[in-house]
Amino acid sequence: MTDALLPAAPQPLEKEGDGYFRKGCNPLAQTGRSKLQNQRAALNQQILKAVRMRTGAENLLKAATNQKVREQVRLELSFVNSDLQVLKEELEGLNISLGVYQSTEEAFMIPLIPLGLKETKDVDFSVVLKDFILEHYSEDSYLYEDEIADLTDLRQACRTPSRDEAGVELLLSYFIQLGFVESRFFPPTRQMGIMFTWYDSLTGVPVSQQNVLLEKASVLFNIGALYTQIGTRCNRQTEAGLENAVDAFQRAAGILNYLKETFTHTPSYDMSPAMLSVLVKMMLAQAQESVFEKICLSGIQNEFFMLVKVAQEVAKVAEVYRQLHAAMSQAPVKENIPYSWASLACVKAYHYGALAHYFTATLLIDHQLKPGADEDHQEKCLSQLYDHMPEGLTPLATLKNGHQRRQLGKSHLRRAVAYHEESTREAGLCKKLRNIEVLQEVLSAAHQRSRLKFNQHQEADDLLNLFEAPDIISKTEHEVEIIPPQFSKVIATDFFQKLGPLSVFSANKRWTPPRSIRFTAEEEDLGFTLRGNSPVQVHFLDPRCSAALAGAKEGDYIVSIQDVDCKWLTVSEVMKLLKSSVEDDIEMKVVSLLDSTSSVHSKCATYSVGMQKTYSMICLAIDDDDKIDKTKKISKKLSFLSWGTNKNRQKSASTLCLPSVGVTRPQVKKKLPSPFSLLNSDSSLY
Repeated sequence: MTDALLPAAPQPLEKEGDGYFRKGCNPLAQTGRSKLQNQRAALNQQILKAVRMRTGAENLLKAATNQKVREQVRLELSFVNSDLQVLKEELEGLNISLGVYQSTEEAFMIPLIPLGLKETKDVDFSVVLKDFILEHYSEDSYLYEDEIADLTDLRQACRTPSRDEAGVELLLSYFIQLGFVESRFFPPTRQMGIMFTWYDSLTGVPVSQQNVLLEKASVLFNIGALYTQIGTRCNRQTEAGLENAVDAFQRAAGILNYLKETFTHTPSYDMSPAMLSVLVKMMLAQAQESVFEKICLSGIQNEFFMLVKVAQEVAKVAEVYRQLHAAMSQAPVKENIPYSWASLACVKAYHYGALAHYFTATLLIDHQLKPGADEDHQEKCLSQLYDHMPEGLTPLATLKNGHQRRQLGKSHLRRAVAYHEESTREAGLCKKLRNIEVLQEVLSAAHQRSRLKFNQHQEADDLLNLFEAPDIISKTEHEVEIIPPQFSKVIATDFFQKLGPLSVFSANKRWTPPRSIRFTAEEEDLGFTLRGNSPVQVHFLDPRCSAALAGAKEGDYIVSIQDVDCKWLTVSEVMKLLKSSVEDDIEMKVVSLLDSTSSVHSKCATYSVGMQKTYSMICLAIDDDDKIDKTKKISKKLSFLSWGTNKNRQKSASTLCLPSVGVTRPQVKKKLPSPFSLLNSDSSLY
């Protein structure tokens, strides 16, 4: 996959039917998941249309003064809201289509919840990037058509990733590539005019911004969603499959948690901090559930200490699902989370809580303390099973007294039956859950088992003599945790590395257009020394030498010598190239770094409403040295922009001309973070 990111190397492709696709992508795979994504995309378009109609009706209602018109608009608005609600319910139905994402192996297990991928519109990078390359980097933009096409193809491939590690690697490579693109082409003082549109995965509402951070955040969300689909796809009937499921859900939690902490103020509901916190809890809960299934995979031995361990493990699963359901029931998450997800979390909380009481009842009823048994160990285990014993009971006395053990065990059985009944009731209240046959079968079988055991030991006076069973302390030997994303494992090469080292040739820095310096070496003396590496700078320049008289200045970056690109060459390589040309006239091209407060490009730009300063105002403010301090940084506030459509991969000639050579300003050394540091720095979407 790393070879796919080298601009000069052929792209690794996979053959599928009549076409060839990038590794980790297969847009023609007719799987149940791909069909769901197609339905999701169609629903997103219908929701977008309904939202626009509702917005128009609301605006008309505000503007209309005629009472008859207002009544008609209210009627139309009610119909639009009704249609929108139906569409959102259909989208919720896709989100709870659990069977499609589960393992193909038939298993008698409760389904897990995956996340659907966010859908997006096509983006045309061609015109904007070509203009910027010509305007900012003073290079022929047509030399970068292949690189722009590679970027567009990579983005298109990320819309249909395969549900495996290759698909994850594909999305990660695009996310890292976006870090390079952001540094190369997105200056902090201007909008670039590239509109990114992404649909909310839960509500279907589109969000459009001229902000690459929206693109990066959405790609991260899809990486986390893909991990959840991998986790639900694992074979939960094998130990290796369950281990992979635990790992996938922990990695999904890590991606979503990183998204929450790094990209704040996201304009999409599914990426809001509150929603992401709930999704992280959901992933960790499903990982903990998979841990419990792994313990039970080989069978549960009817042995005292084993039953204590299993009871506390399953109590842990019940606890995390109770916490998850409580978080899902809080505003504002409650308004946007699928009702079926919250219902399933509640069902699992009651179901696993019932299992904890069932296993505790089994260890109390089926195992009597025999002579020679390890009383101290059993007493310690029983005391650690409860926060407090029922009034009048002690651990050792209960173990030795057969009647007390049975009474306490039947109390747990009664509570288990009550929890099973509650889980069945909750599942019956949700239409989506009622249609999941395997869920109904699992709940029914567990309920019948607990009721059968309770009926076997039930006595006539149990209703009066049984006391309330105490809560079971949750405990696990494998505490699931968030696995942070490891971006360094995916090696990506900058598509636009020909522009030069990113530390100098980035959108944040300004320099003069290349100046041609023609000079001769007098007695093999260049008249200057060199310093730095990639790119090399002119240092200690003799003001009387031929190079200085031709226009060279100290601090100039050497970009080419005798038409040989030098931006990536080291000092020794540049010196070797200069020495090989000392007998002839040397033609050297250099650029000078401009001051950070120098004027920005004179290209006309259009900004949306909500900007504190327009592009023209910024230019005027910079030129007016008497009214503003040059050292003051210009801050801008990004605004929401209306969505629009972009055509994909359209080649268009640049409309800009090469900037003229300006007066060189003093160099200001400013440390620029590497593109990889962007992955760890805090960013915000406004």
